[in-house]
Amino acid sequence: MTESVHPDPSRRRLLAGLGSSVAVAGLAACAPSGSGPTAPARSTAPAAAEADGGTAAVPAAVSPTPAPAGPGLVPGGPAVAVSNGPRDRPQVALTFHIGPHEAGQDLALAHQLLADASRLSVPITVFAVGQWLDNHRDLVPVILAGGNEIANHTYTHPALTAEPADRVAAEIIDCRDVLARLAPMQGRYFRPSGTSNATPLILTEAGAAGYRTVVDFDVDPLDYTSPGTDAVVTRVRAATRPGSIVSMHFGYPGTVAAFPRIAANLRTAGLTPVSVSQLLT
Repeated sequence: MTESVHPDPSRRRLLAGLGSSVAVAGLAACAPSGSGPTAPARSTAPAAAEADGGTAAVPAAVSPTPAPAGPGLVPGGPAVAVSNGPRDRPQVALTFHIGPHEAGQDLALAHQLLADASRLSVPITVFAVGQWLDNHRDLVPVILAGGNEIANHTYTHPALTAEPADRVAAEIIDCRDVLARLAPMQGRYFRPSGTSNATPLILTEAGAAGYRTVVDFDVDPLDYTSPGTDAVVTRVRAATRPGSIVSMHFGYPGTVAAFPRIAANLRTAGLTPVSVSQLLT
């Protein structure tokens, strides 16, 4: 779905853009930025506004938005959307959304899936809803202990394609800031909520918030419809190929039960599960 929305940039976005001294170009769809953590960009004070008499000044009531703290986040032009990694390497990325989805979020299921991922040595990428994760921050070290990574899945999980520019920006930035506080070396990637494809507006606001890459996906077993364990396993097996990014959810018993079988099927097919960062490097 594509939106033809061209709103004026919000003050938050404008300040973030002016504060950036470097614009980093998005890489091609099969090879976005992912070459390892870099020092977080730090913004300087924004360029001062010119008064009528030519005197540069910044209104006292306005404070510049600090630069994002995550690895490699540099505010700039629109982000690049990717739905898969390189097709010439036998790797796939299993991604899971965690937060207040339709089925709620049973923490016991989350712990079970994370334990299985650790036991099977299958790294996963967790796209977290920021507000929910902030309320369950004790889960962050459990996620990271298994060698997994955490990424941005908006702050409250709205249908992002239905939101105006300022709301889209706030959803991205607020989750970014939660991740920067709870897991400073995490949060390299963003995935929008309520859509399987990032619109031009979403890419613009993601880029302004510092994200060079928006991660879509090419395999969706529709596990959030609760089709049952066998259906999830079969759908993932049928659609996954080298470079695939699979989208699933923590909050569904059928998905959690399917996970060990999915991992076994991938390895039988000669495919290695890796994190999104590794897939896109």
